[in-house]
Amino acid sequence: MVNNHKYPRWAGVFPALTTKMKPDSSLDIPAMEKHCSWQIACGVDGLVVLGSLGENGVLKPEEKQEVIRIAVAVSNGRVPVLAGVAETSTHGACKFAEEAAKNGINGFMVLPAMQYAADKRETMQHLRIVANATDKPIMLYNNPIAYRVDITPEMFAELASEPKFVALKESSDDVRRITNIHNLVGERYQIFTGVDDLAFESLVLGADGWVAGLVCAFPKETVALYKLIKAGRITEALELYRWFTPLLHLDVSVKFVQNIKLVESIVGCGTEYVRLPRLPLVDHEREYVEDIVNTALAKRPSLPTL
Repeated sequence: MVNNHKYPRWAGVFPALTTKMKPDSSLDIPAMEKHCSWQIACGVDGLVVLGSLGENGVLKPEEKQEVIRIAVAVSNGRVPVLAGVAETSTHGACKFAEEAAKNGINGFMVLPAMQYAADKRETMQHLRIVANATDKPIMLYNNPIAYRVDITPEMFAELASEPKFVALKESSDDVRRITNIHNLVGERYQIFTGVDDLAFESLVLGADGWVAGLVCAFPKETVALYKLIKAGRITEALELYRWFTPLLHLDVSVKFVQNIKLVESIVGCGTEYVRLPRLPLVDHEREYVEDIVNTALAKRPSLPTL
């Protein structure tokens, strides 16, 4: 396997941040600055902007770069800032990466090209070409359920020859892949789970980090859960996870963006504003989320000393 010592070893809780918007759906810069600062103060280990939860696909190119500049400025080197790369073409992905590097991004979370369901050969070439367009480290993002392209453990093993691929976000919904990847490539990659309601299982199986969603509203609980598991305090972690799980289920939904923005609104760290074609939740969908959040808040546990 390739020696990656020149690149960082990411680990811990990396929030997949929502993109804060005003009622007219323009970017809310002060809200994003405040939220990034709060997340860091609560102990997260990195920030991920422009992921699926960040509504990447409906932002203009210049808006994406503005989101990057905001997060990089707030972090000011305290934690790494990664940007999602989710363009529809390989050329577009390379252009985005080049511009993001100029704006100070620390690394990327790279998806296969959007819309077109590429085969293995096409997917591998796309990822390698994007890597060639930057000198920044890359987290590969596998989410076959949402994006119809599966980067299998065997493909990760082939991609290990590219030293810029330092980590992977495994969101296939099959927790067995944590072990399968490890058995194929050992410690070659830092493995992150990307499914909130599989976080406990993935971390117990040896995942190094968690690209999280509900952390946007509950950062202290998310960080505490991660630290408890890594400290081997499994009984305490399980108790916290069981309280957290109804909330974490909200990340696994077609309307996860609206779900999590509503949760942010309820707990007072954001608003529900989303960009069309998304609309805020109404009727039973809204009531369902509100009930889960209010129940969780009523039973919110005291966090253990870490």
